[in-house]
Amino acid sequence: MIVLLDNGHGGLINLEYQTEGKRSPIWNDSSQLFEGEFNRAIVNGIIQELTRLNIPYVNIAPEYWDVSLETRINRANKYAAEECFYLSIHANAGGGNGCEFFTSLGDTKSDKIATIFGNTYQDEFPNKTLRTDFSDGDLDKENHFYVLTKTKMPAILTENFFMDNEEECKRILMTKKGRGKIIKYHLDAILRVKEELF
Repeated sequence: MIVLLDNGHGGLINLEYQTEGKRSPIWNDSSQLFEGEFNRAIVNGIIQELTRLNIPYVNIAPEYWDVSLETRINRANKYAAEECFYLSIHANAGGGNGCEFFTSLGDTKSDKIATIFGNTYQDEFPNKTLRTDFSDGDLDKENHFYVLTKTKMPAILTENFFMDNEEECKRILMTKKGRGKIIKYHLDAILRVKEELF
């Protein structure tokens, strides 16, 4: 099984953020989260552990500039003939709390992967909100996100806490401990996916 890792949005180049928007408010202590930097930190942590465990992966967008969605999908779809799944990692915004897991519309293998990720998230963060939509019988939310509808393999998108929620941003998304727990639940979920579905 190959894990196709996508750190959404651009990163920081010479301290300049590469993606318009996609950042937390500037908090009272002058701190601010840039989503693309967070996404890369999580993907890099997952890569470190996958390397240690000898699990194949591809970093879909290793560059620090904002790689286009079309380029990301073209890179991923080169692996469509392999046993693989696409994992796009983000931090959320919009005035909520907790984590949620997205797939494309319909009942697919992606739904089973998202369910594993949601359950593993709850194991790691038992006191945090799992944002769900059980209207179709499983916990994932469905959306027409480009990276979910254009990929030729199972694909999920994780939205990890809310960067415009000060408590979640400063206590989880911006801390070493919080990031470590996010990396851990992603890694544990990947291992479960490998064992149960591939």
